[in-house]
Amino acid sequence: MHIVSVPNILYFGAPVVLIGTTNEDGSYNLAPMSSAFWLGWRCVIGLAAFSKTTQNIQRNGECVLNLASVNNAAAVNKLARTTGSDPVPLGKQQKGYYHKREKFAHAGLTPITADIVNAPMVKECDVQLEAKLMHTRSLAEEDEAMKNKIMVMELQIVRVHLEEDILMTNDANKVDPNKWKPLIMSFQKLYGIGDEVHYSTLSEIPEVLYRTPDIDKASMINSPY
Repeated sequence: MHIVSVPNILYFGAPVVLIGTTNEDGSYNLAPMSSAFWLGWRCVIGLAAFSKTTQNIQRNGECVLNLASVNNAAAVNKLARTTGSDPVPLGKQQKGYYHKREKFAHAGLTPITADIVNAPMVKECDVQLEAKLMHTRSLAEEDEAMKNKIMVMELQIVRVHLEEDILMTNDANKVDPNKWKPLIMSFQKLYGIGDEVHYSTLSEIPEVLYRTPDIDKASMINSPY
């Protein structure tokens, strides 16, 4: 039977993303998060207002969303309680975070220069999404106690990089879900995904019918600026 419950978090499962951004001095920052979802070539993310990643995205207007696979779990853990902010914000101090400037080296990951945006891609991630900031608003902006503490940002994807090993055979524009194994955060725990459990009626719909004008806009971008 169902009961009324009051969980402290509602983290029922979401992909882990390593967000690459560029600091004021041109160095790179890398931060794991899993408050993200995609619609077409748009992504909505939620981040603490005073995190270094949030500040970098709002200042530069761009980032790279590097999607972690199950093979990146150890690196995600190394980054989990690090912050690019110095001094460390009080809220993060209480959770045991510590400042780390060289995030890539700390996690054993390799930065790659993106094609379009001024932000780093992670070589070891199978999926790298270059993105530009479109809109920002505060979560719970109607509540004075919560307003301006978490920012919700809408990003437009401008270029997609996919590891060939996760693609459908003979189709460079389609991911094979049997090959792509995303890392999932569920109630603060890291999981992979198992085998397909049931046929999906939605899979009968051709993917091209979900195509949005953002894809055509992205294909016209050939140089950073």
